[in-house]
Amino acid sequence: MIDDNRIGPPHFAPERDMLRAFLDLHRATLALKCQGLTDEQLREHSMPPSTLTLLGLVRHMAEVERAWFRRVFDDHEAPMVWSDKVDFQAAYDAGNSTRAEAFAAWEAEVAHSRAVEAAVESLDSPGYQPRWEEEVSLRMVMLHVLLEYGRHNGHADFLREGVDGVVGA
Repeated sequence: MIDDNRIGPPHFAPERDMLRAFLDLHRATLALKCQGLTDEQLREHSMPPSTLTLLGLVRHMAEVERAWFRRVFDDHEAPMVWSDKVDFQAAYDAGNSTRAEAFAAWEAEVAHSRAVEAAVESLDSPGYQPRWEEEVSLRMVMLHVLLEYGRHNGHADFLREGVDGVVGA
């Protein structure tokens, strides 16, 4: 594979530390799956009729980070990154995107998510999910985002293998 500098989660830790570590591992895994590829390779489609690409996944995860940390705990009215309305599909359209553009947005949202998570008092602290018009706990948010990464990193495995045959991690 490529340079795998990811840090695995601890085998024993308090729940919040464990959730944080697994989120960071999955964030690093998405970046790893994109490592060493050109913009063109990052925009390669998986298989027709799907338009899914690695760059589209990075853009989508920027939206996920924003929708679940920034919009729930920080600014309920924050606009999405790539759409005027809450449209997660818009992020997948990476046809004119570049690594620099997508990763800058994703990295900024990850940094903001980390700051939001650190500032929230406990896993049981409520935030407000504007799409659902309901309160949700930080625990629910962290688990939801972790599951999003898990699902999409599985997609990234197949996409990367299709681009250049690289498998693993």
